[in-house]
Amino acid sequence: MSWNPGLEPHCPQAGEADAIETQIIPRARDLGGFEVRRALPAPARQMVGPFIFFDQMGPAEFLTGNGIDVRPHPHIGLATVTYLYDGEFQHRDSLGTNQMIYPGEVNWMIAGRGVTHSERTSADTRKGKSSLFGIQTWVALPDHAEETDAQFEHHGKNALPLLEGEGKAVRLILGTAWGAKAPVKTFTEMFYADVVLEPGAALPLPDNHEDRGLYITQGAIEVAGDRFESGRMMVFRPGDAISVRAGEQGARLMLLGGETLNGPRYIWWNFVASSQEKIDAARDTWAQGDWAHGRFHLPPGDDREFIPLPE
Repeated sequence: MSWNPGLEPHCPQAGEADAIETQIIPRARDLGGFEVRRALPAPARQMVGPFIFFDQMGPAEFLTGNGIDVRPHPHIGLATVTYLYDGEFQHRDSLGTNQMIYPGEVNWMIAGRGVTHSERTSADTRKGKSSLFGIQTWVALPDHAEETDAQFEHHGKNALPLLEGEGKAVRLILGTAWGAKAPVKTFTEMFYADVVLEPGAALPLPDNHEDRGLYITQGAIEVAGDRFESGRMMVFRPGDAISVRAGEQGARLMLLGGETLNGPRYIWWNFVASSQEKIDAARDTWAQGDWAHGRFHLPPGDDREFIPLPE
């Protein structure tokens, strides 16, 4: 989820392949009823373009009455990106947003200098069995946007560009690629796309971005003659012409990348910043818990509990 339960992100192990700059095998975590696989940050790679955090949620199945309950928690210095393959949940934040999200849609929350939000399975969905499967990422903000006011955008699936043909279906979630542009407001050049490939279908990676990577959600692909199964992230050398081809069962991928930031980022719990001082200030403010007058406020309609600082 977009909540990080530990002080330091649990980093996966990294390996190398000839056609790939870095290969990352995510580490699985059980967050109580469903599994999360974390690909970023990793020991060999903190970011891909501006993407600094990448989690696969599920797939998970919930019995009647159950679901996810990520209590209100804070963010600074990043934008959260939520994209679902299956299921739904309800987003509330300190801006007053109350937004459901369904497969093929995008929730984009710019934290800036500070925002608080929660994510829960809705009451209606808990009336029966349900499922959840999707990807959540954080995009680190550039220096000039770290202190911007918090903002939220939701775009339905029909608002996101869909490119189809020759066994490929590509939904562009963020940024620009293959001549298309997504409607989400971003601060740097980037791309983020949901790709479904039929068996044997091939797709070239965008060649107009500095950093490029992909995550295999389902199926398998071939890159330069090497085969890779689901649950792996690959980062490619800048400037190389790269094409991926789906295996005999097809594949589903998330493609990501873009312009690199001017330096590494500090990351602690749910905070990302260009300096340790910004992290420390946010930590102290959340610990004070002055929801009426402080920097952070609890979401209207979901203000009875919150996630405390990790010990």
